Amino acid sequence: MYYSAIKKWDVADGPGVRVTIFVSGCTNRCPGCFQPETWDFHYGRPYTRDTEEEILKALEPDYIQGLTLLGGEPMEPENQPALLELVEAVKKRFPAKDIWCYTGFTYETDLRPGGRCHGPCTDRLLSFLDILVDGRFVQEKRNLLLPFRGSENQRIIDMPETLAQGAAVLRDFGRQTS
Repeated sequence: MYYSAIKKWDVADGPGVRVTIFVSGCTNRCPGCFQPETWDFHYGRPYTRDTEEEILKALEPDYIQGLTLLGGEPMEPENQPALLELVEAVKKRFPAKDIWCYTGFTYETDLRPGGRCHGPCTDRLLSFLDILVDGRFVQEKRNLLLPFRGSENQRIIDMPETLAQGAAVLRDFGRQTS
């Protein structure tokens, strides 16, 4: 896996101050994507054990609420094995910190068994997520007042509740007031 950037103080991609990794590779290629350079699976730098340690170290301060996985596309099958190792390490070392993942894929159709992005790591990776923001970015549904997402079709899914109930359980963070 490759990644384009690591933000160590991100306040836009989930609640609180977060560490965010932007992975490379995306087959969705949404028109209006804010970083189309990350569509290339080899854009940026190779993800290594040193990269994982850098992220874990950045998560150490108490003021860091959690980790966010962005892209590119974290749920591309090629990216899932490395991200699974990362989220396992995060939950082991920092069980109170939350993990958010943004995906252009849809939970029910793409990430469940039989879906185009479901693979050997998918179910376990999803089990470590607290929040999954799913759905492609749609330029025509862009809404800057929505917290934690870019277009109105995207959903904020509570993954522990979803896995417990067997159906997507949505979270509402309300609207921002410019």
